[in-house]
Amino acid sequence: MNKPLPLLPLNLGLMAASPQTGAQEGGYRLPPAALMEIVDAPRAPALSLSPQRNLAAVVQTPPLPGIAEVAQPELKLAGLRINPRTCSSSRFAFGTDLGLLDIATQKESRIRGLPRALRLADLAWSPDQRYLAFSHVAYKGERGSVELWLVDIAARKASRLSAQPLSAVLTRGFNWLPDSSGLLVHWRPAGIGKAPVSDGIPTGPIQQDSDPGGSLRQLRTYQDLLKNEADARLFEYYVTVQMVLLDLHGKGRPIGEPGQFSRTSLAPGGQYLLTQSVTRPYSYIVPASSFGERVEVRDLHGAVLHTVALLPLEEGLPPGNDAVSEGVRHVSWRADAPATLVWTEAQDGGDPARPVIDNIRDLVYQHAAPFREPPLVLARLTMRYAGIAWGRGDVALINERWHKTRDYKQWMIQPDHLSTPPELIYAGSYEDRYNSPGSPVMRADGSGFPRLLIGPGTTLLLDGAGATPEGDRPFIDRLSLTTKNKERLFQSAAPYFENVAAVLNDEGTLLLTTRESPTERPNYYLRDLTKPEHRQLTALTSYPHPTPQLKDVHKEQIRYPRNDGVELTATLMLPPGYDAVRDGPLPLLMWAYPQEFKSAGAASQTTGSPYRFNAVSYWGPAAFLAMGYAVLDNPSFPIVGSGEEEPNDSYLPQLVADAQAAVDEVVRRGVADRHRIAIGGHSYGAFMTGNLLAHTRLFRAGIARSGAYNRTLTPFGFQSEERPFWQAQAVYQAMSPFNNADKIKDAMLLIHGAEDSNSGTFPLQSERMFQAIKGLGGTARLVMLPNESHAYRARESILHMLYETNAWLDKYVRHAKPA
Repeated sequence: MNKPLPLLPLNLGLMAASPQTGAQEGGYRLPPAALMEIVDAPRAPALSLSPQRNLAAVVQTPPLPGIAEVAQPELKLAGLRINPRTCSSSRFAFGTDLGLLDIATQKESRIRGLPRALRLADLAWSPDQRYLAFSHVAYKGERGSVELWLVDIAARKASRLSAQPLSAVLTRGFNWLPDSSGLLVHWRPAGIGKAPVSDGIPTGPIQQDSDPGGSLRQLRTYQDLLKNEADARLFEYYVTVQMVLLDLHGKGRPIGEPGQFSRTSLAPGGQYLLTQSVTRPYSYIVPASSFGERVEVRDLHGAVLHTVALLPLEEGLPPGNDAVSEGVRHVSWRADAPATLVWTEAQDGGDPARPVIDNIRDLVYQHAAPFREPPLVLARLTMRYAGIAWGRGDVALINERWHKTRDYKQWMIQPDHLSTPPELIYAGSYEDRYNSPGSPVMRADGSGFPRLLIGPGTTLLLDGAGATPEGDRPFIDRLSLTTKNKERLFQSAAPYFENVAAVLNDEGTLLLTTRESPTERPNYYLRDLTKPEHRQLTALTSYPHPTPQLKDVHKEQIRYPRNDGVELTATLMLPPGYDAVRDGPLPLLMWAYPQEFKSAGAASQTTGSPYRFNAVSYWGPAAFLAMGYAVLDNPSFPIVGSGEEEPNDSYLPQLVADAQAAVDEVVRRGVADRHRIAIGGHSYGAFMTGNLLAHTRLFRAGIARSGAYNRTLTPFGFQSEERPFWQAQAVYQAMSPFNNADKIKDAMLLIHGAEDSNSGTFPLQSERMFQAIKGLGGTARLVMLPNESHAYRARESILHMLYETNAWLDKYVRHAKPA
């Protein structure tokens, strides 16, 4: 559970100033006070429900961290970002307090004995609910460590379980034993010594080979990769761990020798240990997640009992979004059996273009301990395996999907009776939200493994978003697996949006929900469906409105057509006190993110709900309501490719049509001037912004955050585009705003995290886009935020982002005149 980092003091020398005009001007800037209040608004805590569903851990979420916290030392190795001070991920976010909420009494109690400056990184309930384990990131001067702490639930008291630090680079570093008698932990190995230091003198050239006759592979672009053997040794140092069985008194027993374990999992019966360990050779072109691995079953002393697979280094997949690894994948324990392995193997070598026998793409196997007999085929799938929900020997749900067609199927199988044919539970398109049946409700069993909540008469509970033409209305259904009949137990009703956070009893009549309205922030409620309607709800929390100064924001979910008949949806927001007759049209900020579809029907479906809370976040466009702007948030920007047509074959005309429809609608409603509209977006939304500025004059300015603008730099696909550049050169070239920078006549603000780790959005993308516009005499500004990745975290960075955006909008949009 990751929470924001603690706030560090802001440099008191920071002051609001006029827009910067040159590269020599630096320093973080402050936006107007109205925007700062939004950044510093109180945050609601996060809840973690206990296995018996009668308690919840309450983790307090602090304000944003300061840049000093975000700028801590960081190593970039094999796609990982590591804090060498703590031997953990450098991108942790922390909780700063921990309490317990009694669901029945609605009383919250404090935990005694917590660390003085708590930095809670992750937590886990023991299966028997007697304890709560959490990791705490401790700093002592220049040194740091990840400590394991234990909360005694009955005593409401915390204590450090062990002084030995955890290693939390590839995993969180701890998991409960199925019988709750202790934990399986990853310690920093004793005597590992100091990290290897390179003298900087090359030992030889860096060499890579590509042999003739190899199969066609898609090689996505990645960052933070290994560059040389010195990097490889450093990587090995930080991912090497010692597996330990740690009892509840802090006494540890090592399991075997240290190794580079990327995953360790005890079987439900507690007698076998599944391990995955990274193996050489490494790669300079793919991250650690694609390195080779040994998948093995061990005993609790570390002896290897069975080798499941030796997975090779994988430098790319076959073309297509339905491509997968060749050989064994998705290895796990069967949740409802003491020690049975389950995995999947592609029958087409992982290549969706390869013909297969009997149309079988994936086989799913199960293999019971002691693993002496051959594995058994659990399921034969005509699409790609997409997960399994375990119930008991006669009930499990297995899913398959195919991206190319967006098809999805769910089957009921009987894993203890393999001669029984599977029964189809659902078949449809996963794009079709209106007809989605929902997801089966799960609960943790006595060993801590998730299992289907199976009721009397072999019934399941389904939790769904409840998408309708009027908006989302979350629901709980009871499904009979015998008759396939459904009974609706609950559905959210106007004027509230109520979402089921958890089902608290086996019958599905006692629910933990979050309930909100446009003026009421989400709070937790207990809903008892056995009581009369007016007595069903009991409030568990009463979090106040985070931005009361914006409580009276007007929000409306609107529908409007595209020029080809596709129905679009957007959320229109207007500042408090706005009167269209009195105030007239406003400057407007539109914020969007395109999405690909395979059917116009799915693209036309309504998303969101008019009854959601009017949340005003610093991250999206709504913050600028405080500055007097109208906002069109999340307007539909569908890119539809029906049948054999790929969506991106007509990306630009559809994108322009989406934007034109949105602009026409807000102008028709009288809330915006056609000549005072800005467009913005993050990541793929920034890419969209660049294209709209290049191919239309609909917008006076664009705000493009952390985007990619030259698609030839992502030549093996991006978003849902599965064709490589060499197969669809015209599409890649046409879709690249960089290629059309000479056509950008309106002002473009580019903001990017200087340490962006997201595949495809290298900081170079924004740097080159800015250079192109500047060199061509256009209007642009580039802002690189130090130490920030794809999403920005430091308070100083967020405030500066808002400062730049506000200054840009004021300069180019607020007072713009008709062209």
